[in-house]
Amino acid sequence: MTKLSVNINKIATLRNSRGGNNPDLVKVALDCERYGAQGITVHPRPDERHIRYQDVYDLKAVIATEFNIEGNCKEDKFVDLVLANKPAQVTLVPDAEGQITSNHGWDTIKHKDYLKEMVAVFQKEGIRVSIFVDPVVEMVEGAAETGTDRIELYTEAYAHNYFADREKAVVNYIAAAHHANKLGLGINAGHDLDLHNLHYFAQSIPGLLEVSIGHALISDALYLGLETTVQKYLQQLA
Repeated sequence: MTKLSVNINKIATLRNSRGGNNPDLVKVALDCERYGAQGITVHPRPDERHIRYQDVYDLKAVIATEFNIEGNCKEDKFVDLVLANKPAQVTLVPDAEGQITSNHGWDTIKHKDYLKEMVAVFQKEGIRVSIFVDPVVEMVEGAAETGTDRIELYTEAYAHNYFADREKAVVNYIAAAHHANKLGLGINAGHDLDLHNLHYFAQSIPGLLEVSIGHALISDALYLGLETTVQKYLQQLA
């Protein structure tokens, strides 16, 4: 079964909007675990507009499931944070400074040497590495040449085109996944996956190990409650 990692960035955004500690980010993470989530994801950014760097230390101290930290490894502060906390997984994402949300994968051909160096830095400390990529066979090939353990398929294009033609929307992802499997890469996925499009995606992608879902899941929880929402997402992956 594909694992569900809940991205709790939006909980931090809500907390930060008023100061203080309401909602309690750590409690929400523990509740997600208690409701069945198999992992917690955070994506700290340099301006700490949602996840604060201290949050990572606080979460690492209590999380019992898989801890996944996403971010841009070109930021020295991010690299230091990951190495200090040694999560189960680091996901390398090519965010620009001030970017609202991730909107493209790495060019693993252009940046292959750099990524190979950074993958080795994290793996040396026993941290599994995943590289954020677009569903392009050549980018999967390039990722494999860096020595990464996994790739994370950027699924915005799939989600955007799902209702127009879901078979066409997923075809590039299937091809990328087959190539990743052939090369021995683990496969994660994330971005704009939700209760409408998740099941079809999970059933279509061979070897899908993990999805990371934040915005849609937290938004659904406003209506359904967090426990019910986590359970519904898990049902889509069953």
